[in-house]
Amino acid sequence: MSVDTATVKKVASLARIAISDADAERLAPELNNILGWIEQLGEVDTANVDPMTAVIPNTLRLREDVVTEGGQRDAVLQNAPQGEHGFFTVPKVVE
Repeated sequence: MSVDTATVKKVASLARIAISDADAERLAPELNNILGWIEQLGEVDTANVDPMTAVIPNTLRLREDVVTEGGQRDAVLQNAPQGEHGFFTVPKVVE
């Protein structure tokens, strides 16, 4: 795929970016270089590569999932402007 100045102007228009003719002519070869790099990445054989989220192995430090300072519903609801049946009451927004 090759990018010309008309394509650069079309993409800039879709992105709502004002671009001059000189900038469009300057950006076209740069975008072509980027697309060339993407094509090179497509040629790499990744059949035996496992998907990963980072280049180094990461493990999350998990803590025990326990309830701390629970049972304070009434104290929390005292901060609410309105409460009903143990829940926050909010005004209706959509009719």
